Amino acid sequence: MKASRLLSILMLLQSRGRLTASELAQATEVSVRTILRDVDQLSAAGVPIWGERGHAGGFQLRSGWSTQLTGMTQPEAGALLLAGLPGPATELGLGAAAASARLKLVASLPAEWREQAQRVGERLHIDPLDWYRAPDTPHGLREVADAVWKGRRLALTYESWRVAALCEIEPLGLVLKAGSW
Repeated sequence: MKASRLLSILMLLQSRGRLTASELAQATEVSVRTILRDVDQLSAAGVPIWGERGHAGGFQLRSGWSTQLTGMTQPEAGALLLAGLPGPATELGLGAAAASARLKLVASLPAEWREQAQRVGERLHIDPLDWYRAPDTPHGLREVADAVWKGRRLALTYESWRVAALCEIEPLGLVLKAGSW
């Protein structure tokens, strides 16, 4: 439990940058005092972690330093391999990136897990569409996805049965439900 928490702290700092003790405590569901002890132990183990006091303070790793540890368990690796649907990824223009990420994930697994991951990939096919229904990829899906990822506004023409109107939106996310975007 403690080793897992130390690794979680390390991964949080590596992925998010500077975090306060309170933010780390909330993310790992322990007390701030426990986080302070854990940070001391990480530092004593040679992890270049340092803290700054004050309003903009917090803990962070030395600039440019990262660990090769992932702490990923076999069930977590399997869940990640199941999470990506190749069809929707391709519709969003991320098909090649998803395939490449999957290969890298499988390659990073220990040999005994790699075989299981490949077997899951070969034997499980997820098709979110009903039988005999073609996928419905809306015009401009990639542009909308790009605006969502980059936090940009979009100008759209909204057509009702009466009139067409230009409107500006701030897309918050994308939803794929039963094969429809």
